[in-house]
Amino acid sequence: MKSVIGLGTNIGDRLQNLEAALTALELLPNTEILKKSSVYETKPYGYTEQADFLNMAVEINTVFPPDGLLGACLGIEAALGRVRLFKDGPRIIDLDVLLAEHFSSDTSFLRVPHPEIQNRSFVLQPLHDLFPSGVAYDYDFSDAYQQCDLSDIQLYKP
Repeated sequence: MKSVIGLGTNIGDRLQNLEAALTALELLPNTEILKKSSVYETKPYGYTEQADFLNMAVEINTVFPPDGLLGACLGIEAALGRVRLFKDGPRIIDLDVLLAEHFSSDTSFLRVPHPEIQNRSFVLQPLHDLFPSGVAYDYDFSDAYQQCDLSDIQLYKP
């Protein structure tokens, strides 16, 4: 099943955190990264008294159903040292299941499409890199992308 994962980090060596998460995703059984967005440096969302983030998105093909993929992402976060202190707080790594092909869910455990995609420029820009048409699977984010403020997003150049 094709899925899109959003990645973000703002603690420690941010680029290394993204690379470690990508490596971990590729090590999941029968999982392949199909496309990667560029990496963007972004201002924090919600709680703003913290360091800037690096964000990106990847499209993967995996045998995991979306709930299993979410479990794998939570495991990767834990293995890389993520500690959840409070909502929108600093994090060494964050992996979100944004979209899954021919799938939707609105449960307390899994909400796909991710309900905040259309409100977050740091998700829309990487998603647009992967799907320049503004449509990912059956999910149309073109209007949200055209209307979002991208002024706080910069292409990351290490």
